[in-house]
Amino acid sequence: MFIRYLRLGNSLWNLKYSVTNKTVKHLCIPFCHLSSSTTVHFQEVREKKFEEKLDYPLELIRNFSIIAHIDHGKSTLADRILELTGAIKKNEENKQVLDKLQVEKERGITVKAQSASIFYHHNNKDYLLNLIDTPGHVDFSYEVSRSVAACQGVILLVDANQGVQAQTVANFYIAFTSELTIIPVLNKIDLKNAKPEEVTEEIMTIFDIDPDSILKISAKFGTGVDDLLKAIVDRIPPPTNCDRSAPFRALLYDSWYDKYKVRMLILVGVICQIFVVDGTISVGDQIQSHHTGKSYEVKNIAYLSPDERPIQKLLAGQVGILSANIRETSEALIGDTFHLKGQKIEPLPGFKEPTPMAIICLVHVVTCNNYLQVYAGIYPIESNDQLALKNAIEKLTLNDSSVKLSVESSNALGQGWRVGFLGLLHMDVFNTRLEQEHGTPVVVTTPSVSYKIIRRIVRNIPKQKSKKATVVKEEVEEFIVNNPARWPEDAANIETYEPMAKATIITPEAYVQNILPICEERRGEQVDIKDLDSKRVIMVYKFPLNEIVVDFFDELKSVSSGYATFDYEDAGYELTDLVKIGIKLNGNLVDELSFIVHRSKAQVVGRKICLKLVETLPRQLFQIAIQAVINSKVIARETIRAVKKDVLAKCYGGDVTRKMKLLQRQAEGKKRMKMIGNIEIPRNTFIEVLKK
Repeated sequence: MFIRYLRLGNSLWNLKYSVTNKTVKHLCIPFCHLSSSTTVHFQEVREKKFEEKLDYPLELIRNFSIIAHIDHGKSTLADRILELTGAIKKNEENKQVLDKLQVEKERGITVKAQSASIFYHHNNKDYLLNLIDTPGHVDFSYEVSRSVAACQGVILLVDANQGVQAQTVANFYIAFTSELTIIPVLNKIDLKNAKPEEVTEEIMTIFDIDPDSILKISAKFGTGVDDLLKAIVDRIPPPTNCDRSAPFRALLYDSWYDKYKVRMLILVGVICQIFVVDGTISVGDQIQSHHTGKSYEVKNIAYLSPDERPIQKLLAGQVGILSANIRETSEALIGDTFHLKGQKIEPLPGFKEPTPMAIICLVHVVTCNNYLQVYAGIYPIESNDQLALKNAIEKLTLNDSSVKLSVESSNALGQGWRVGFLGLLHMDVFNTRLEQEHGTPVVVTTPSVSYKIIRRIVRNIPKQKSKKATVVKEEVEEFIVNNPARWPEDAANIETYEPMAKATIITPEAYVQNILPICEERRGEQVDIKDLDSKRVIMVYKFPLNEIVVDFFDELKSVSSGYATFDYEDAGYELTDLVKIGIKLNGNLVDELSFIVHRSKAQVVGRKICLKLVETLPRQLFQIAIQAVINSKVIARETIRAVKKDVLAKCYGGDVTRKMKLLQRQAEGKKRMKMIGNIEIPRNTFIEVLKK
């Protein structure tokens, strides 16, 4: 199709329209001969076609999401649904249509929940279905929570070959506690190793679901997907608490920055995805943010199907995107209420101050406070890239509001950010997106978790009537530490608490004996263990989060030949014995190399860091002593020997005392150099020691 962009006034229009059901293949009219009225007519023809479909009563709207364990076929099922409903053409290249990020296509995983509005004809009625495809990895559980908050029902997808997995259980209870309609579906029944009868029994045993309600499909070939669409319409209820006759109110529940459209001058700034709770919104309306008080003119409205489809208005109960020249990311606050300018309305409940931890969707509130944060330092590779990295992080956190940010600085790495993630995969994907989408590669320090500190201070306060008599008063101070540099120096009067995780491990029975030792090594406490079926076991453990956050999942996969699955959830804080280990070089403390561990592992970890520094620090003309210390007690030490110059190279003969004098003079010089010499640690050394 021939595409031409025309500038009309201050706007840029994309001419790719269908007129009287005939595709415009050639458009040779010069710019000066093509009037703005002709352009608007083309657009009106297309928008009218879509608006006729979207003007649906609430009882004909269904909002649902697909939830499952990773690699159980969610994205494949979404592709088949889009094909059967005519949203996309049916061809073999339709794979991961809703996975739009480069990192999603490269890794074959879903990172961001993506939505699509589709149309389905059933029982002589046309229904509007709003589909949301969700991630399956535990690190992106917040996306699942946000998605189910936007729906009245979910499709619980289970692989007929692998059966119920750890994240299947977690996602089921997210939907169950939200009181949503659950449609259980067995996928991949076409595989020769599929066990639909056994998996059906698992679902009935674990979730207490009627076997007759379980649908069997093959998302790859489309078998049974049409019956699934009928079940969506019949079983899932329409949206509630929406009034189209009331004054306009909409909830902003997602937003992103589209640099391509900004570059093409089609849209300017932030694109907002909204759910219209009450009333109607049209192009040209003046809307106002309830929180910031700023007003904007609505420039464009569209819905996703799955590509953007421009329309003129959105009605209550519908989901769509709009652009209104919101240029700053700080003005697009997740959970904010949009209303018509000058109109007094009651804001939608659930808005929180704009912190990256808050995730709000529709009229429900989902926060990341219940999820376990993993913290790491992010620094630009080159110091002059700091401003570019700052802009990239701001734009990326606009689309990923689970990330928690705070500014920090390092003498070695310069100014950077302390960033909180929901797991290592989440951190890795975030950093990959920084590089792929914004061209800003970064240095990432060792991941850590947030610890709770309670300090008890006893004060003697004199009584007013008697100067000698005193009253003993105890003050309690509580704070959170996620950076070892902020650990309190006075460790005598503090209580330390570490975050705990309740982990679920599902594994074949043959690998249980391999898994038990690594759980004990990670200070795991067994809560429960029972048979899931005749071949698999479900194990429940309580772990300290810092013991499983870095490499536990990789080790678990290794000892179970890849068959074990792992999921965890927040289990609160518990009192424990934590210590801060500092690293000294010739007696000088290097704050950037400090870390927090349990006292039982302090010596092992301290020696490991010392050995790594021996390998990475460049040798000097004097000896360097590397010490790992707790307060003033040395728990590990290594030495980097001095570079020795051969001062006897030119001493060919003579008395032995001549050689002794040269060696003695060299030793005295090295001693003086050690006293006054500064050890400059190269940036590459910090990167090697601190990187994950």
